[in-house]
Amino acid sequence: MEIVHIVLGKANPERLNGVNKVVFNLASEQTKAGRKVSVWGITEYPIHDYPNRIFHTELFKSEKMPFRISNQLKEAILKNNAATYHLHGGWIPLFSSLAKLFAKHQIKFVITPHGAYNEVAMQRSQWIKKVYFHAFEKTILKHVHKVHSIGNSEVEGLEKIYPSVKSFLLPYGFDQNVTEVNVLKNRDFTIGFVGRLDTQTKGLDLLMEAFYQFQKTEGNSKLWIIGDGEGRDFIEKYILEKKINNVVLWGKKFGKEKDELISQMHVFAHPSRNEGLPTSVLEAASFGVPSIVSKATNVAAYVTQYQAGISIDNNNVSQLMSAMDKLCKAYARNQAVNYVSGARTMLEKVFDWPILVEKYDELYT
Repeated sequence: MEIVHIVLGKANPERLNGVNKVVFNLASEQTKAGRKVSVWGITEYPIHDYPNRIFHTELFKSEKMPFRISNQLKEAILKNNAATYHLHGGWIPLFSSLAKLFAKHQIKFVITPHGAYNEVAMQRSQWIKKVYFHAFEKTILKHVHKVHSIGNSEVEGLEKIYPSVKSFLLPYGFDQNVTEVNVLKNRDFTIGFVGRLDTQTKGLDLLMEAFYQFQKTEGNSKLWIIGDGEGRDFIEKYILEKKINNVVLWGKKFGKEKDELISQMHVFAHPSRNEGLPTSVLEAASFGVPSIVSKATNVAAYVTQYQAGISIDNNNVSQLMSAMDKLCKAYARNQAVNYVSGARTMLEKVFDWPILVEKYDELYT
């Protein structure tokens, strides 16, 4: 069986694009396990300007008309019609056109919406999405072999918009072969966040308010924010208005530089309102950094089960601040060891790629 992943972009793990990073990791692990895999990227600039990888990559220039399949891409698909195609992303006009092409030529395909079908995502521009769904997105779900859901929120959302579709629930994996970073914890209790600075989606307003309240009793605590985006302006204004100390905006960081910062954190906070499955939480866990996560992240149940941190309700500043306080006290009393070991155990039991690759085979069969 041959698997062809199709993604907007180049599956470059060094970009702040979670979908591309997941596709890179999935294709890499499937290749390591002996699967025949390639990645086809749709991009405005079809230049192979990314780090070395172990799987084959084809790049196709995107069309100005978002629904149009380029002749090059169409020819490649029809020439390779025995493969199973794996689409990545939801509400992508090109994918509805591809679904029609696949159906016409009886080509099997699956799709991972990466959080696009959960209830919160569906509420954004809901009237436009409702019209678009019946005109275009429904075509994908009508012909798809299976929809890969990465969390219960997406299974529930999918059930509401298209109950008859075949949903396949399985999380992403995580590469645990992280290079050891021999850096001691920061001297002061440090809470971290890594990701795109989207205030509403990532719950950065909740994070800032909780840290503001928490710092009233823990004045030496720090908040490190790694990433960039429109939410940076909100954070900077909030810091000035509330006169908050010890918030560091590191900007974009990659590779060892990012790993060193994460490894110095005591706690990783991710109070997202809408998420597929945040790989940044798993990155933190790989360094034994426990997390505070909202239920919307789709990892809350795992975090609770393995005591890899603390889960909170969505949009709950009070619980977020209390979780910061609880973990701070655990470190102060040298009682954080269970959280640290729980974070690593969670990765081994739930997100180990060699185990998950076998389960991903079921998605295609």
